[in-house]
Amino acid sequence: MKFIYKLILSTVSVACMLLLVSCRQTHQKSNGHNYSDEATQHTEGDGHGEEHKEGEIHLSKEQIKTMDIQFGDFSSIKINDFISATGTLGLPPNALTSVSAKSSGFIKNSNKYVEGNYVKKGVVMAYLENPEFIQHQREYLEVSAELIYDQQELARQRTLVASNAGIEKNVQKLESLVNMKTATLKGIAKQLSYLGIDVDKLTADNIIERVAIYAPMSGYITSIKMHNGMYVTPNIELMEIVNENHLHLELDVFEKDIANIKEEQKISYSVPALGSTIYEGEVHVIGKEFNTENKTVRIHGHLEKERPKFIKDLFVEAKIWLNDQTVQALPESAIIKDGASSYIYVANDQTDAGEVEFERLMVIPGTSDNGFTAVSLIDNISSDMKIVTHGAYYVYAQSKAGELEHDH
Repeated sequence: MKFIYKLILSTVSVACMLLLVSCRQTHQKSNGHNYSDEATQHTEGDGHGEEHKEGEIHLSKEQIKTMDIQFGDFSSIKINDFISATGTLGLPPNALTSVSAKSSGFIKNSNKYVEGNYVKKGVVMAYLENPEFIQHQREYLEVSAELIYDQQELARQRTLVASNAGIEKNVQKLESLVNMKTATLKGIAKQLSYLGIDVDKLTADNIIERVAIYAPMSGYITSIKMHNGMYVTPNIELMEIVNENHLHLELDVFEKDIANIKEEQKISYSVPALGSTIYEGEVHVIGKEFNTENKTVRIHGHLEKERPKFIKDLFVEAKIWLNDQTVQALPESAIIKDGASSYIYVANDQTDAGEVEFERLMVIPGTSDNGFTAVSLIDNISSDMKIVTHGAYYVYAQSKAGELEHDH
């Protein structure tokens, strides 16, 4: 039974093979093509004896020479790295001052200043009127006249006592009165001098009813809060003046970077609102307080001679330059950016081959300086591979052309 079954299977297999051969011969005769011969002719006639896989980049020695593609290796150079920071142009507390009245009164004849005007120290900003000023001057003149009389009387009584014609008690009473009026006169004189009234020139003929409000220092007016006819008291701020001679940078550096910051490191900064000009400075003070809200430490920087126009609290972008570090770097032209990624090209050092195969490697670029960029590799490069240091763009263009050809 088993023998009969095997015999049937063998017969069926032979029949199937004969059928397939017959169909193939019929197909070749019917379409007029010999596919085996065509494949052979294509391989021999198109000059591409070696098939290139998709994604591979091949260039002939003539193409490499024409495109001036050059090979090399990493360079060990010093690149000055930096830390980015943001902040504002700031001023120390003693660079700001408030203009206020030294007494209560009404504002009169205020000059027509606007915010941003520059004023010099000692210039009259406005006048303050108050009838009490007249009273204080009158009191001074009265006490001064009384004191002169009492001093003369004291001198006369002392003469009488010395000649045994006077009374010692009268001398003592006058001495007390003279001392009391002297203290009163000095007190009024101090008060008038504080208001700006020169008591040495004060007479009954030049009593004034208003005093000047002076600028306490030179600088720019940042706010004005007074007008003519306004009643003010000493606790009201009438103006604010800032002196930009001590202008400095107030930068916020993140916690992860603060260990790299040192005093006297150079700073380059710009004020975006005022243009793209780059200004210079240096780290002066490293703050001792950590801001837990935004995880930063405040850095104070001194400015060089050339500085931007001061506008209070204006936003600043800065770079704090670290010490020079020796790193492995490549020419900037050797690094190709494709979207969010960066690449370099390497090739096997095949001096005798007709074509050179290139390979693309992803890298992480760092700081650039003097035409070179620090580079960190993701994968190691084998010792027999050379880096394209010049002409990488042409290799990149060839790869894109290859992608279009395969898509077609």
